[in-house]
Amino acid sequence: MRHDAGGEATRANLYSVQKAANYAGDVSPELAWQWVQTGQAILVDVRSDAERAWVGFVPDAKALAWKQWPAMEVNPVFDVEIQALAKDGQKVVLLCRSGVRSIAAAQRATQLGVQAYNILEGFEGDPDAHAHRGLLGGWRKRGLPWRQN
Repeated sequence: MRHDAGGEATRANLYSVQKAANYAGDVSPELAWQWVQTGQAILVDVRSDAERAWVGFVPDAKALAWKQWPAMEVNPVFDVEIQALAKDGQKVVLLCRSGVRSIAAAQRATQLGVQAYNILEGFEGDPDAHAHRGLLGGWRKRGLPWRQN
C-alpha cells in the first residue's frame, strides 16, 4: 500500500484493489471491512486456531486455517471448506497475521474457482525495528473490529 510523506496510506489506495498475480487482488483492511459490512464479501481468517486464540480475532469472521499449528502443514480441509464458504459465487477476503499466508491461501482459492482477495498488512502488520507487531499497520492498528479472549 502506498503511503504519503507522513506514512499514512492515501485515501485512494485504501479503497482500491491492487493487482496481484494468480488471485483477484490485494485490498486494504478498510476496503475488506467495507465489503464485508455491505455483504459483498465473506471475511475468512486463515490464521491458525492458536493465533486467533492468543492474539485476537475478528467477530463473525469465518475461521479456516490455511496452515495449522504446530506443524504448519496445509489444512487438509481447506479446499472443501473455502469452496463451501463461497458456494454462491461470493468473493472472499482472506486475513492472516501479516498478509503473507493469505496470499498463498488466495492463490489456492483462485485455483479452486473462488474470487479471493488478500488483505494487506494482515491482522498485526509488519514487525517494527524491535520485531514487535501491531504498531505499523494491520487490522487491529487501523481500528477495525476485533476481540481477544
